[in-house]
Amino acid sequence: MSIDHAQVKPAGAPDRVPWRSFAGIYLVVFLIGTETFLVSPLLPTIAESIQVSETAAAITVTAYTLVYAITAPFLGAVSDRFGRQPTVVAGAVLFLLGNVLAALAGNLEVLILARVIGALGAGLAGPSIWAHIAESVPERLVGRAIGVGLALFSAGQVLGIPIAGLVADVSGWRVAFWVIAAASVITVPLVYRETRGSKPRGATLNLGSVFSVWSDKLLRQALIVVLFLQAANLGAYTFLGVVLHDRFGLSVGELGLIGVLVGIGGAVGALLAGRIGDEARANGRQDTFWIPIWSVLLGVAAVVAAFGAPLVVAAAAIVIWFVASGAFGSNVQTLLLNLRPALGATSSSWNSAVLYAGAAGGVALVGLFPHVDVGVAVVGGGLALIAAVLSLPLLTAVTRQAAASSEAPGRATEEVDHGYV
Repeated sequence: MSIDHAQVKPAGAPDRVPWRSFAGIYLVVFLIGTETFLVSPLLPTIAESIQVSETAAAITVTAYTLVYAITAPFLGAVSDRFGRQPTVVAGAVLFLLGNVLAALAGNLEVLILARVIGALGAGLAGPSIWAHIAESVPERLVGRAIGVGLALFSAGQVLGIPIAGLVADVSGWRVAFWVIAAASVITVPLVYRETRGSKPRGATLNLGSVFSVWSDKLLRQALIVVLFLQAANLGAYTFLGVVLHDRFGLSVGELGLIGVLVGIGGAVGALLAGRIGDEARANGRQDTFWIPIWSVLLGVAAVVAAFGAPLVVAAAAIVIWFVASGAFGSNVQTLLLNLRPALGATSSSWNSAVLYAGAAGGVALVGLFPHVDVGVAVVGGGLALIAAVLSLPLLTAVTRQAAASSEAPGRATEEVDHGYV
């Protein structure tokens, strides 16, 4: 149940993630994390600049997330057919063009188009990046390498968005997009160099290949767990600011500090799960049993965050909530890539699409409750518990497959220097 790594750690090299080999790739992940929600804090300024309502300007956020969710599985299949280099490079270029167009946009229609192009770039590059990372490091480092990427995605939201907001405050909202575009220029030659050793995967490219993930029992089970967990996670989180404002009277600035706690928790969780998973696999075990643990921990923490007092208790629960969230994301991303390596980018892209679908469903469910704190607790706690229960058969099946794989003849690997530091 492991990836056929084309490149492995040379004898005697340190047991660390190869930063020099992934600098550009990790930068792309950071920028995607920053750009995904960049418009949210800039909505009032953008609306005033292009003379539309804030509600109309918010369509640019919806356009980005919908386009990413709908197109990512198809773009992931393109990567599994033609290889990681062309899709990562093309995605980085489209992402760059989308941000340049956004910076130049003089009306809502052009800005929406810019966000669509940016989403296509992110959808093309993102799944390919996760697959490339998993295929390019020794198996004992896959979890940590994926965890670092997810931590940087969280860092993009924690650090990138406030920085972009500050830049917009000082120099205007267009400059925020120009800054991301300038950083994106750097990524194109870097990712071209860092992915040049990847080979076309040769997977079939048709509608059947795009949806083949759902005909695979293990992948389907994993994605269903993701659907419920992310409905609990993101559905509840969407209303967390309202709950904290109503219960503790927090200002917008204070809620922004809570957002920093969320990002830090997610980054710590991703890094933690990556290390735990690698150590488990190095000792001949699977880390899948952590998935129900993270799910239960997230659900309990969401309930405490909704009802806990004083504020310090709620804040501590929020940190634990997002440590579990980040760890779950790292766990599942690594699992999907290891289960079916030939469908690495396709399954990763469905992971993103299901995440957005779960978020939309969770938000709708919380909105049905007359009291938001009750909705956050019921949806966050209840759906996370369902995800934990649904993950138990997955845990059993993955353990059985791992045991069967260990009895099969191993593949020989070639030791090459991959820039470990």
